[in-house]
Amino acid sequence: MRCIVMQETMAANGSMTAVHESPSVGRAQMPLSFLGRGRSATIAKVRGKGDLHHHLENLGFVEGAEVSVVSEMGGNLIVEIKGSQVALNKQVATRIITQ
Repeated sequence: MRCIVMQETMAANGSMTAVHESPSVGRAQMPLSFLGRGRSATIAKVRGKGDLHHHLENLGFVEGAEVSVVSEMGGNLIVEIKGSQVALNKQVATRIITQ
């Protein structure tokens, strides 16, 4: 996911120029359950403790990992992470925070 920062400048002839891209400006964090089908994001953190947290780490849901939503139905997701597809229910997906 990239954030594009647009800058307009007027050249001497009156035309507008210059588009600058900044990869990390203003990235908002949100639960994985909010991502739509076909969208990708980076995992910022996994909330919670205990067995679920440990299981998600073992599946590859760790800080900095790229995740993309393959399918969504009724809030439940199929995501791709580290070359594998994983099904998550909505409650679990809300514990994974992305940016």
